Amino acid sequence: MDMDGQNSSICARTRRCAAHGGKKEKIPDRVTLKKEIGLLSACTIIIGNIIGSGIFISPKGVLEHSGSVGLALVVWVLGGCISGLGSLCYAELGVTIPKSGGDYSYVTEIFGGLMGFLLLWSAVLIMYPTTLAVIALTFSSYVLQPVFPDCVPPYMATRLLSATCLMFLTWVNCSSVRLATRIQDIFTVGKLMALGLIIVIGLVQIFNGNYEALTPQVAFSMITPSVGPSVGQIALAFLQASFAFSGWNFLNYVTEEVVEPRRNLPRAIYISIPLVTFVYTLTNIAYFSSMSPEELLSSNAVAVTFGEKLLGVFSVIMPISVALSTFGGINGYLFTSSRLCFSGAREGHLPSLLAMIHCKKCTPIPALLVCCAATIVILCIGETHNLINYVSFINYLSYGVTIAGLLYYRWKKPNLYRPIRVNLLVPVSYLMFWALLLGFSLYSEPVVCGVGLVIMLTGVPVYFLGVHWKEKPKCIYSMIEKATFVGQRLCFVVFPQIDPNEIASPSEWTDQSSGRSSFSAVS
Repeated sequence: MDMDGQNSSICARTRRCAAHGGKKEKIPDRVTLKKEIGLLSACTIIIGNIIGSGIFISPKGVLEHSGSVGLALVVWVLGGCISGLGSLCYAELGVTIPKSGGDYSYVTEIFGGLMGFLLLWSAVLIMYPTTLAVIALTFSSYVLQPVFPDCVPPYMATRLLSATCLMFLTWVNCSSVRLATRIQDIFTVGKLMALGLIIVIGLVQIFNGNYEALTPQVAFSMITPSVGPSVGQIALAFLQASFAFSGWNFLNYVTEEVVEPRRNLPRAIYISIPLVTFVYTLTNIAYFSSMSPEELLSSNAVAVTFGEKLLGVFSVIMPISVALSTFGGINGYLFTSSRLCFSGAREGHLPSLLAMIHCKKCTPIPALLVCCAATIVILCIGETHNLINYVSFINYLSYGVTIAGLLYYRWKKPNLYRPIRVNLLVPVSYLMFWALLLGFSLYSEPVVCGVGLVIMLTGVPVYFLGVHWKEKPKCIYSMIEKATFVGQRLCFVVFPQIDPNEIASPSEWTDQSSGRSSFSAVS
């Protein structure tokens, strides 16, 4: 696989492809990713990606590992605070290195190609396809639950419905960025309404005097009196909560499509993370006001059990709400993960076809199709829930490496213009917590963490063969060129064009100590 060739021959064929297709369709004057994500859509991308299936599934894991209701609520609040610290760091990185691709783009710029490729490799190979597969399976399970009320939905039925949902949303994302963001807006509002219903019901229960489980004496008493909470178990509880909060960094994957990113990216982060933390905490309070710890631990779908206990004949609202929530989550993950493939190909770390966009619709169709296909492969494998533990470890590891990169970049380029500059205590506090949690995770689950590291390190030989090795045989280049040409003809895609008027002025994005552009090492 050649990952570095955007040669003149391919570019020439791009122009011929555009000319050939131009006979039938009106092609825009300039083919590029469009800035169509305003502040509202930016907020819904963050909120919609965070609120997926996690809040409906993770409360059981958090309670199981923390050992008491009180500690579980503390874990949820602190989990939101830690995500907030991380998002502040990503806000600085997002406006200092204004490129789509999130963690991958920042690590590549700061630490070089190999480190960036390893993050890209693990994300494209395992992390995002597995997460998408789990969310899609959750969607299909809840949709099919009313059809199979007395049993688990059939294996093939859930897989087929999951694949159908994925292909439909891939088509939507291929058709229009505006349509994809509108779907995200609508379903994010629906998610918040579903959680709002749970919160209102919980508050009614509290006002009716059903709050015994939330009193300090009861809340901090252990569910199993003979077993106290160990530090390792608390660390695992935080990992469960972090799965529910994952997605807080996803707006950074589409920075180049955000309107006025220097203003809207940090604003969206400042609005979304506190809102999600507030909603998550109140949702868990609602659960504990209406369900005993034993009922919650015995439930595989906390929100559904909650609805069956309190909503009676209207309990069908809960599985429908969870299904709508996960549907929006799939759309958000497809939208952002495809931009990661696009960014990786643009840097020469993935086949150049994935860096191309549709001549008329200006959407990264090849990258979207790869994300959809990889997810369907994971669905066919079947053991998706075993992979989620490896995904959580890799995901958390990438957060720490990226935020450590922020500190290194400040030392490496102290005079680089930074529209946002967070206090040093923010990244240092995050990294201290990150190192503590990662250390206890390694101690508690060495096999899971070891497999996660092995998955990531398998990218090393791929990098040296596919990216670093420049003098490949001509037959390989010829084969890749032909495959790229066929892909361009099938998808009607070309390399995006750059508008010189949109390039930031040198005074804004130049390291004054060296006089070099901060992107000169990448471009």
